[in-house]
Amino acid sequence: MRKLIWSGEVTALRVRELIPRAAIGGADVETKVAELIGEVKNSGESALRDHSERFDGVVPKSFKVAREDMAQALEDLDPALRTALEKSIARVRTVSQDQLPAEVLSLPTAGGEVRLRNVPVDSVGLYVPGGKAVYPSSTIMNVVPAQVAEVPRLVICTPPQKEFAGLPHPTILATAELLGVSDVFAIGGASAVAAMAYGVESIGLEPVRMVTGPGNIFVATAKGLLRGQIAIDSEAGPTEVMIIADAQADARLIAADLISQAEHDENAAAVLLTDSDELIAEVALEVERQTSNTPNRTRVEAALAGQQSVLCKTASILEAIAIANEYATEHLEIMTANARDVAAQIRNAGAVFVGANSPVSLGDYLAGSNHVLPTSEQAKFYSGLSVQTFLRQQQVISYSQEALREVVDDLSVFADAEGLGAHGEAARIRFES
Repeated sequence: MRKLIWSGEVTALRVRELIPRAAIGGADVETKVAELIGEVKNSGESALRDHSERFDGVVPKSFKVAREDMAQALEDLDPALRTALEKSIARVRTVSQDQLPAEVLSLPTAGGEVRLRNVPVDSVGLYVPGGKAVYPSSTIMNVVPAQVAEVPRLVICTPPQKEFAGLPHPTILATAELLGVSDVFAIGGASAVAAMAYGVESIGLEPVRMVTGPGNIFVATAKGLLRGQIAIDSEAGPTEVMIIADAQADARLIAADLISQAEHDENAAAVLLTDSDELIAEVALEVERQTSNTPNRTRVEAALAGQQSVLCKTASILEAIAIANEYATEHLEIMTANARDVAAQIRNAGAVFVGANSPVSLGDYLAGSNHVLPTSEQAKFYSGLSVQTFLRQQQVISYSQEALREVVDDLSVFADAEGLGAHGEAARIRFES
C-alpha cells in the first residue's frame, strides 16, 4: 500500500486528488450501457438471450425461475448457513421495523389539518450481484426493508450461472424462497436493470417503479441512465472502507478490516487515516503478513496496490475527521480512544462503525443495519438503503369551511400578486350564496 503524509488544507478537491477512487467508468461505459438498454427496450427477450450468452456464457431455459427450483435450493441449503441467514433476516427486520417513520399530524388552525403519511412504492426491482462472489446477504438487505415498508410487488434479478445450468446461484434462490419472494429472474448486469425498468412481457416481467441494489460499473451506469424511468437508491460503485485510528488502535484489526473490503473487487478502496507513524508501520507489516494467507489474495493485492488505497498520516485526529467528511466513504470505521466523540463529528459516510468490535463485516451480515450504501462521495447526498427508501411521503390536507374562511382573503391577495386570479376565485366561490 502506498503511504501519504497529509500537508496543507483539507478541501474536496485536494482529497479527490490525493486519495482518489479507482479510475473506472467514463463515456465509453455509458455508450455501451446505453446500447444494451436500447436493445432490451426494443427487442425484449431476444436481447436478453443475446446478452446472457455474451456476458454470462449461458442462456437460461426460462428467465423466470420456477418455484420448484427455489424450493429445492432451500431444501438443499446447508443447515448452518440457513441458521445464519435466518438470524440476519430477523435482525434486519427488527431494525427496519424500528425505523418505520410515524405518521405526522399538524393542526395549523382550528378545523385545519395537514397529515403526512408514508405510502410504499407500488413495485420494486431488487438487483442481487453474482460476479466475483455470492451475495445472499444482499438479497436480505434489499428484500427485508421493502417487505417491512409493505411494497406490494417485489422482483429479484440476479445473473444466471453457467455451473448451475443457467439458474442463479442456489444460495440466492434459497434465500429468496426463505424470504417468500416468488418473482425471481435469471438476468444480470445492465440488462437486468433495463428489463425491470421497461418490463419484458414474454417472460412475465412487468415494469417496476424503483430499482435498488449494488452491482458492478455496468449496473450502476444503467441505474443512472434510467433514472426518471425508474427511481433508484444510488449509483453504487466499488466498495470502500476508511478507518480513523489513533496510536492505541490494534494494527492487526485494522489490517484485517482493510483486507476484508479489498477482497470484494480490484477497484475496492481501503484507506487508513491516523496521526501515528508507528501505527502506519505496524499496519503495513500486518497487511503484508495477512494478505499472504487470505483466500482472495490476488484480488486483495490488486486493490491494495491501486491508487485508491493508502495509509495516510495526518497531523491530528481532527484533521482525519475533516478528510473523512470530504471523502464521504461508504464504510467508516473509528478506532480511537474517544470513538463515540469522533463519530459524532462525522457528517458524510454511508455507515459508521464505532469501536474495535464493530467491523464492517458485522454490518455486511448480522448487525441488523443495511449494507447497501452510497459510494463515490454520494454519502454527501444519499442515504443507505432502509425501509424509508421504499416509502413516499404524501401530504393529506383537510380544512373545514370556517378554517378556509379564516384565510380566504389572504389567499386571494397571494393569488393576485402572482397573477393567478382564478386561484383566489376557487377559494372565494365556496362562500358565495
